Amino acid sequence: MSHNASLVRYRLAVASRVLAAFGGGYGLSAVFAAACGLVCVRWLGVTRADAVTLSTMLSFVVFTVAVLWAFACSSSRKAWLGIVVPAAVLGVCTWALYGGQA
Repeated sequence: MSHNASLVRYRLAVASRVLAAFGGGYGLSAVFAAACGLVCVRWLGVTRADAVTLSTMLSFVVFTVAVLWAFACSSSRKAWLGIVVPAAVLGVCTWALYGGQA
């Protein structure tokens, strides 16, 4: 019975990492792209088209690093924290850059 329980626990941990890697990584890269685009336009004076292109290209790097992070962590809890916390910070930054509007 304990072998089956540990097998189920292991599979749930792997499933959690997969969800953190791909779902959380997608969310993190999307929020990063929004924040990066706004920073480029408002603070760096980049045109909107160039800001979108730059932030989208950089978001692919962020997504790749998030996937690598999720599987390199020692636990799925650390994987989730390492993805959710930066996403929340970037989300607040994006909200503030939009002027605090929903």
